[in-house]
Amino acid sequence: MQGILYEEPSIWQFLFITVIMGGWTAWRTGKSVAENWQSYTTLLIYILLLGVAIRFIHHALFHGSMLTFQYYVVDTVVLLLFATLGYRYYRTRQMTNNYYWLYEKASPFSWKSK
Repeated sequence: MQGILYEEPSIWQFLFITVIMGGWTAWRTGKSVAENWQSYTTLLIYILLLGVAIRFIHHALFHGSMLTFQYYVVDTVVLLLFATLGYRYYRTRQMTNNYYWLYEKASPFSWKSK
């Protein structure tokens, strides 16, 4: 997988920077966008920018390539996954708490009409 999904010599660097640090930041970004009633398009824009920031951290700490499109896409897809989960989780909580007479949770990530 080294060379396809990540360029660092160890998968632990990829897991720490992209999955743990980036994933946590993306989750919090999704939470923030959902709690401020902003659209999913706004979340996409923020995650594209966060993908650039994560690529910079790879570049600054581990001398990775900053402008490699392949690794940017991989990092951004991982971030988008975490951000979407955070967005859906908090939007579901928001809808079921604020409109409790209309909606109930169908799962942690979706709601349904009562």
